[in-house]
Amino acid sequence: MTTDTEERLRRWRLVLGSEADAPASRLTGRDAAMDRALSALYGHAAGDRSAGLGGSAPQVARWLGDIREYFPTSVVQLMQQDAIERLGLAQLLMEPEMLEAVEPDVHLVGTLISLGRALPETTRETARAVVRKVVQDLERRIATRTRSVLGGALDRSARVNRPRHRDIDWDRTIRANLKNYLEPTAERDHGTVVPERLIGYARAHNAVKKEVVLCIDQSGSMAASVVHSSVFGAVLASMPSLSTRLVVFDTSVVDLTEQLSDPVDVLFGVQLGGGTDINRALAYCQSKITRPADTIVVLISDLYEGGIRDEMLKRVAAMKASGVQFIALLALSDDGAPAYDRSHAAALAALGAPAFACTPDLFPDVMAAAIQKQPLPVPED
Repeated sequence: MTTDTEERLRRWRLVLGSEADAPASRLTGRDAAMDRALSALYGHAAGDRSAGLGGSAPQVARWLGDIREYFPTSVVQLMQQDAIERLGLAQLLMEPEMLEAVEPDVHLVGTLISLGRALPETTRETARAVVRKVVQDLERRIATRTRSVLGGALDRSARVNRPRHRDIDWDRTIRANLKNYLEPTAERDHGTVVPERLIGYARAHNAVKKEVVLCIDQSGSMAASVVHSSVFGAVLASMPSLSTRLVVFDTSVVDLTEQLSDPVDVLFGVQLGGGTDINRALAYCQSKITRPADTIVVLISDLYEGGIRDEMLKRVAAMKASGVQFIALLALSDDGAPAYDRSHAAALAALGAPAFACTPDLFPDVMAAAIQKQPLPVPED
């Protein structure tokens, strides 16, 4: 039977690694196997200086199988990400058997799309399958709530106060006029609500579509945001009351709107890396705006501008002055606080366009507020 002291020694040994090895804390069985998997990535197992992943595909494949057996999915994904970043294993992802062994996640998709055209033909279909699995998982997570939240916001934004009789929303009209309720009298058997204000909705064929422009920085640091943005773009494009455009940029600008029906195509149309010219990207987006008062521009960027800073800020100011709802997201991911250009963020805030990081769960609420022209739910620092 394991004593409390032995269990504490075991846990500390697993946390500290081989440097803490001592007779009282030696690992055996499953614990030893977990330790070898951790040491292969983060250090050397005690007495085994041959530990490590090296550059051997079979060895890495075995390691990937081990960590999936011994650790939960969230830990597996983190270890894979560390292996790619620390040990330069991106090259091995060009082999189909390696891709089949990994646990798909957003960061792996970011790595695959950064490899882009470097992927050999034999690997591309496997890579697309990996990307599609992650995209489908994200869609299942976000699509229903996004459509629900934005659908409600679009309905409320289309509300009118002088509707035709057949367009009256009687439930809302009655509730809005309850203060005008008249009690029954001898002459009148029933109580009466006097509708001083009628509430209804514009008829579908008269309703003006809201236009959404997603302008996405495809520099290497924005990989997770690019993945989430592409999926959200596809969801928004599927809503009839919205007209959605998706633009990606580095020092050049690419319009991927025609591919929005399949976010996997969007992602493989992205080229992560390179410089950043936000001014040029915003100039392109500005040229596509025909109804400023009904347009929402979402810039997703860490704001490290390589273009003309003053021109970028002038464009934002001009768009806002024309009635465009402008949102600047420093990141659209679950990765925590991003690195970003604080001076540019402050300059945008001074123009009335606060720049903040946004999680995928918060994004529908941000868009709903923009559609209704209400204050954005900016998270606290």
